[in-house]
Amino acid sequence: MLVFPNSKLNLGLNVIKKRDDGFHDLETIFYPINWCDALEVIESKSSHPFELTFSGTKVEGDFKENIIYKTFKLIQEYKEIPNIKVHLHKNIPMGAGLGGGSSNASFFINLIDNQFSLNLPQLQKHQIAAQLGSDCPFFLQNKPVYAFAKGTEFSAINVNLASYYILVVYPGIHSNTREAFSGLLPQASKHDLKNTIETIPVSEWKNFMFNDFETTIFTKYPQIKQLKDHLYSEGALYASLSGSGSSVYAIFTAKPEIKLNPVYQWYLQAPSS
Repeated sequence: MLVFPNSKLNLGLNVIKKRDDGFHDLETIFYPINWCDALEVIESKSSHPFELTFSGTKVEGDFKENIIYKTFKLIQEYKEIPNIKVHLHKNIPMGAGLGGGSSNASFFINLIDNQFSLNLPQLQKHQIAAQLGSDCPFFLQNKPVYAFAKGTEFSAINVNLASYYILVVYPGIHSNTREAFSGLLPQASKHDLKNTIETIPVSEWKNFMFNDFETTIFTKYPQIKQLKDHLYSEGALYASLSGSGSSVYAIFTAKPEIKLNPVYQWYLQAPSS
């Protein structure tokens, strides 16, 4: 079975406070986009219970540290799984704030559940995904949500960017989430994020909606701030860091014709017909 795990953007991201468990309470809007990887699983006749191969962008590290393998081991705690071969074609940049690894994990959960008729309850899927990353549960349903608490609690949100061009630019910098939190002063936003998204025009978002990680990431990597400023100079209605970066996205009413650094990776999502 073959699936295409997609990425996400964060529309606003407010880090509200540090929790007693060491995590942070935050709020954000997760919004899916179609920059995708490809993930295939086939049943194996091999004696090895799990085999993982890659193509596309190089994936570093021991496969036992890979999020897909970790997902496999967690599912095994609930259900028996046949021996499998997994292939991941990596296209979504890593360390980019786009949720590519989390998407791989959650799509793998749904794929394994469907392919082998495991009939995992939605709550179990959510519990497995939440152990793997705060944005993993979002990809199980893969529709826009308002996320809060650790980013694993959701409520419905009324937002649709299907009529806009969305340009996502990865500047070739691997952003570390722990670094992004370092030096950040958590505090509640002055503006209600959910209300901003649902009631204020996209053209005015830049006055009300912010990503708190820009404070630390732009200080460490001023070239990312320069990229955001460049996108605004090219006519973006709204531009922002996604997640803890390093990707920056911009929303346009017309197809942007922008010259970008050739070392960048970029993706343009056109309006839905």
